[in-house]
Amino acid sequence: MPASTSHPANPTTTPVKEVERAPEKNLGNGGRPPHVPWKTGGGGDGDGENWQEQPAGSRGPRERLGRARQGLFSALAGDAFFFLVPAVLWMMGQGAKHIDVHNNYVNNWHPMHLPHVLWLTTGILILSSVSMEMARRHMFRETDVMEEWLGLGRPAVKRTLPWLLVTLLLGITFLAGQWTAWMQVTHSRSFKDSALSHNLFGVIALLHGLHVIAGLLALLVAVAAIFRLARVESRQILVDCTAWYWHAMGFFWLCLFGMLLATQ
Repeated sequence: MPASTSHPANPTTTPVKEVERAPEKNLGNGGRPPHVPWKTGGGGDGDGENWQEQPAGSRGPRERLGRARQGLFSALAGDAFFFLVPAVLWMMGQGAKHIDVHNNYVNNWHPMHLPHVLWLTTGILILSSVSMEMARRHMFRETDVMEEWLGLGRPAVKRTLPWLLVTLLLGITFLAGQWTAWMQVTHSRSFKDSALSHNLFGVIALLHGLHVIAGLLALLVAVAAIFRLARVESRQILVDCTAWYWHAMGFFWLCLFGMLLATQ
């Protein structure tokens, strides 16, 4: 009768289990990132979101940014008509004429002299667009964002904040210069003789000034939000959209100012 023997345990069993537990013992040493409640978004919202894949249908940071830009550009395209209307009236007004009592055609349009301060305000607006772009780029600086993801502070905020404040200061200076230009126009000797051109200039300056004020309010919101918003992608979207809006206001003014120069 053959002797009964017990089969020893498979020597490969233990190593296999050790291999399966290796990622848990050596967190972050290759493979999938560690399953720890890192505070994503660069600020720590405490939601315990981890490195696992997002569920189907969720929007990633890149998609959110793309949708925000698309919405902003669509709004700016419609907003361009607000500037197109006074521009068309300005061009049509140059051909406005009437017949006097002697049956002579009299031109109702009298070219106005643009105040020299408009050159200064235009330069200030261009500088503010440069500073706003610097703020936007610092907000997307990859090394700063990675440090924030790793919980090493908010270097992107420290680099972005000064440029936002510079843009805010330049925007206020631009508005002050535009107000000075309007006061010079209203106190000029030719104001009564060329009321049509002066009034249209006032409409153009006022319309653009209101949009700049909206941009300044957006800047104030961005300054406050970069400290309060927890997710870095939310702060990036806010600063990015504010920057593109500010660039659009600069572009609109350059077009309007060029028209004023060409027809004065």
